[in-house]
Amino acid sequence: MAGSAIVALMSLAAVLALGFFLGMRHATDADHVVAVSTIVSRQRTLRAAAPIGMLWGVGHTVTILLVGGAIILFGIVIPPRLGLGMELSVALMLVVLGALNVRSVLRDAREMAGQGPSGLGHSHAALGARWHSHVLAHEHGQPRPARLAQWRAGRLRPLFVGIVHGLAGSAAVALLVLGAINDATLALAYLLVFGAGTIAGMVLITTALAVPLAAAAQRFVGFHRLLGIATGLASVIFGAVLVYQIGFVDGLFRPEAHGSPH
Repeated sequence: MAGSAIVALMSLAAVLALGFFLGMRHATDADHVVAVSTIVSRQRTLRAAAPIGMLWGVGHTVTILLVGGAIILFGIVIPPRLGLGMELSVALMLVVLGALNVRSVLRDAREMAGQGPSGLGHSHAALGARWHSHVLAHEHGQPRPARLAQWRAGRLRPLFVGIVHGLAGSAAVALLVLGAINDATLALAYLLVFGAGTIAGMVLITTALAVPLAAAAQRFVGFHRLLGIATGLASVIFGAVLVYQIGFVDGLFRPEAHGSPH
């Protein structure tokens, strides 16, 4: 009896460990990295960028647990067209997120240019000082309600993006679990550990992205601005490619959708 219990515990530990590492691997999916890098590129300090990965992971995990749990507990079947529609929501979100990023960078550049001439005779240090004074005025010179609203927006955006990503991937993850785990309690535990692994993986990815980006924001003003535009454009292009893939290759925009959620 004791030997059987030990074997059962080892099997449980192995399943949960696999879920954690698969969750970390899931965080590295291209659409996840593109979305998070687009958000992180707009942050000017490591302190501001650090929570983004965690918030994305929390939003992703909440949706995985809710939708995936409903599939496991109640046997809900996600039709292929609905699954593709969930995937399409991610693609459209990437397009919007990238467009907002580019607009925000260009708006900040116009505001900084409006503070005075920036002729070729200005040194890099002078331009950097003007940029940082612009940032301080933008972030701290606003009334308290405006700063609070800006802080909330900065936290809600990665949380919302994570929720949408979780909605798109929850059906595939839950169906994968159903195929391997028959016990509903263990399946839900697997989803929870999978989510924890996703959070951990995205925190690592965000930190790896945030360190050089924050350094660029402090030292290389123009380069940091170009990074913001580049990540925004990459998000728009990647999202547009996904729209084409889901809509026309997988067949969402056709009478009969023959693809399946990725």
